[in-house]
Amino acid sequence: MDSPDTAPSTPPSSLANSPPTGQWPLTDSKKPNVVVIFADQISAPLLHIHNAASPIKTPHIDALAARSTVFSSAYCAAPLCAPSRSSLCTGQLPTKIGAWDNASPLGCDVPTYAHYLRREGYETVLAGKMHFIGEQLHGFEERLTSDIYPGDFGWSVNWDQPDRRLEWYHNTSSINQAGPCIRSNQLDFDEEVMFKSTRYLYAAARRKPSDRPFCLTVSLTHPHDPYTIHKKYWDRYENQDIPMPDVYVPDEDQDPHSKRLLHVEGLTEEKPPDEAILRARRAYFGAVSYVDDNVGRILEVLRECGLDENTIVIFSADHGDMLGERGLWYKMSWFEGSARVPLLISYPQQFTTKIIPQNVSSLDLLPTLVDLVGGSIDSRLPLDGTSLLPYLESANGLDITNDTVYGEYAGEGTIAPLMMIRRGPWKFVTCPVDPPQLFNLRTDPKELQNLATSQTPEIRNVFTSFVKEAHERWNFTNIHDEVLRSQRSRRVCWDALTRGRFESWDYQPKEEAREKYIRSNVPLDELELRARYPPVDHLGHELPRGNAKGVAGSYNQ
Repeated sequence: MDSPDTAPSTPPSSLANSPPTGQWPLTDSKKPNVVVIFADQISAPLLHIHNAASPIKTPHIDALAARSTVFSSAYCAAPLCAPSRSSLCTGQLPTKIGAWDNASPLGCDVPTYAHYLRREGYETVLAGKMHFIGEQLHGFEERLTSDIYPGDFGWSVNWDQPDRRLEWYHNTSSINQAGPCIRSNQLDFDEEVMFKSTRYLYAAARRKPSDRPFCLTVSLTHPHDPYTIHKKYWDRYENQDIPMPDVYVPDEDQDPHSKRLLHVEGLTEEKPPDEAILRARRAYFGAVSYVDDNVGRILEVLRECGLDENTIVIFSADHGDMLGERGLWYKMSWFEGSARVPLLISYPQQFTTKIIPQNVSSLDLLPTLVDLVGGSIDSRLPLDGTSLLPYLESANGLDITNDTVYGEYAGEGTIAPLMMIRRGPWKFVTCPVDPPQLFNLRTDPKELQNLATSQTPEIRNVFTSFVKEAHERWNFTNIHDEVLRSQRSRRVCWDALTRGRFESWDYQPKEEAREKYIRSNVPLDELELRARYPPVDHLGHELPRGNAKGVAGSYNQ
């Protein structure tokens, strides 16, 4: 696809599609179902939908893109798991909700897209990772699985000891130990997520047409490190050229934040050999293909159950992965590999296929979802995201001029608030303790030339304007003090909570096994008929779908 700041005159032939046939907005009786699929730490610039030269095999995501509005310049609000997810769920920047790091709690009084859709009559269900700290539902009526990561204060960052590497920080083991596996924590988790998600969809297909529409969020943990994947996916890249990272920056030439990241990740003391880098990248490519197969599985279930015609499908991620570019790994920076995310919205019955090159944010998901289901947002409450519905309804989005994105980061690797502004071709990054950065991604897509010190008048004016805007938008001293206060408070609480009897905050899914499968309180023949899908009569003739309500083997019935 085109670069993030080049607007295509027409969509590629692979994205050709017939115009939508429905009318928007929909009536209440036609409210669509919603499936939101998140991958974890997937690098948008490496995906084939954004990079035709990509060696990563993603046929299902490619096919979904061919039926979607594809946002080719979408960014996370924070390049770290929990802050990014709290922001995308609430449509608010991290500074508004105190989403500083992977142990920052999200207030139970902050509305999420699950709250808004549930208020509109939707059954809101989550399967997989969301990295909530403390309260674990945040508007979701049901969680089908627990989370893969702890929901407590154990991973709080400590800016009072900026040089100390905490034991849970990323390190080089994920790179040096990269390779194929038979099982891993990540595989165990995602297989449970997929089983519970597809079972839920099969149960939804058995419902009566008058039942509530659903919003199912399927949140996978792949391709997040460690860089290991089942041999089946490792073997997909056998005898295939795995490219080394494209950009190399010597340690002495790294910017201050990148030098801190090298220290945080243990890369200052130990440099992975090229052989390990290639293994890590191959495993990551395989993990992306694993995500792709799971996306295909969800789409297949929707099709075979006849749910695809009235289901909006969204695919995105919390942040990216540098994967060795510039010598950096994982996330935690505002470089493209870490900060850009895929964003696909598919509902071909209503919206034409197109590529949107303007900058958009994961913050935009909440207001977009509310608009898509015909809901309303309380305008008196804070909201940083903007609905993407105008892009979806437009022919190509070129008449929409607002393409400013803001990002905020205060997690590990930085020692002061690290902020980003993305507008047009420009990316501006500022932090009180570091020199500013300014890149023109149209002329310098690899972010090799920091223009912050340029004396060219036009560039100088752009830079000066960004500096002024940043200081008007962010009170860096107050934000820094608030981050320190939060970190110190959580450390006191965590120190206390780990003494004596430990009470986990991690979610325990509710599942009543006594109400599933074959039980004595329902006649066996009736039970089997009610559970079968598509439904049939007593002679095996198929009945209209949606007239049966399954019991045996169905979700929570």
